[in-house]
Amino acid sequence: MTMSTPMMTNTPATSNAALLPQPPRLLSPKGWTAVLAALITVTVLAPVLNLLLPEGHALHLSDYAVGLIGKIMCYAICALAMDLIWGYTGILSLGHGLFFALGGYAMGMYLMRQIGREGNYQSDLPDFMVFLDWKTLPWHWSFSDSFAFQMLMVLAVPGLLALVFGFFAFRSRIKGVYFSIITQALTFAAMLLFFRNETGFGGNNGFTDFKRILDVPLAQPSTRMALFVLTGLTLIGFFLLARWIVSSKFGRVLQAIRDAESRVMFTGYDPLAYKLAIWVLSALMCGVAGALYVPQVGIINPGEMSTAASIEIAIWTAVGGRASLIGPIVGAFFVNGAKSWFTQAFPEFWLYFLGALFIAVTLFLPQGLIGLARKLGGFRKKAAQGEQAP
Repeated sequence: MTMSTPMMTNTPATSNAALLPQPPRLLSPKGWTAVLAALITVTVLAPVLNLLLPEGHALHLSDYAVGLIGKIMCYAICALAMDLIWGYTGILSLGHGLFFALGGYAMGMYLMRQIGREGNYQSDLPDFMVFLDWKTLPWHWSFSDSFAFQMLMVLAVPGLLALVFGFFAFRSRIKGVYFSIITQALTFAAMLLFFRNETGFGGNNGFTDFKRILDVPLAQPSTRMALFVLTGLTLIGFFLLARWIVSSKFGRVLQAIRDAESRVMFTGYDPLAYKLAIWVLSALMCGVAGALYVPQVGIINPGEMSTAASIEIAIWTAVGGRASLIGPIVGAFFVNGAKSWFTQAFPEFWLYFLGALFIAVTLFLPQGLIGLARKLGGFRKKAAQGEQAP
């Protein structure tokens, strides 16, 4: 009696890796095209229009426009940082202006030391210290003449403050409007501290009259364009980083915390670590934005820590569209572009326009300008499909 052997099939076994869900793409082909267009605009088109075309040319990009767009790009970085913490994690901060200002002050200290003896008093000390009859630099100015050290402070000071504050706030499970009020109170307290002359930060006047950065004159058009390009590249880099974060498992946990934190805790995740990590990253982004802002605008003072400044960051995010990444960037450009025009044409109506805009977005456009664009795109698509139907 012969035993029959089972037939062996040639079909390969399906690997476990093939059964796993594929990670989402960082960007769609259209998205990568938009990023490439932004890179070309920032690194090629803008320098050509500003530096190579004469002022009388119709396509010339003026120095004023370069400074304005560079400033708005710094604001867009702050709005992007706000979207990570508010749009994707559900934590509304009204204190991000503090992190922005701290990064700006760290850069401003280095720029003040770069003035050297070219100040009004021709002293090695900054002018405001000579005016206050200071004889030596305070201890926290000891390494302010080092560019590398001050760039480290741009990250370290906002990051450490955010880490300490966030740890105690999130550990105590402070959330919602209470967290917003505490962040606003922290910012207001810091503003009052920086207003005091004895702190060594210039009092209510702050820092200004900058001359050079890395021994290169700031007034040179090439220097201003270099700062413009650096700001644009930083904004694009932070956008790609934010996109990668929200597309990852880490980002999905953040969104789960936003939607149902108690369920996240029930499944075994610790929301504290996730919220603290994205909170610190958001503060670091604002610090970098402040450091890029100061040499382009030429001044930093405690007014950047005002509660209104932090509220405006939230407004840019809401107007553009939360939880979209590109929306806050659009919102920053839209609101600040309108502000630049209104403050010149109708300066007395600017605040009324801003208030009306925020109310209109809250009532009629909860998803912001990006949500409106998506709705219009959906209507057009449906209309096109209706025309093609028999």
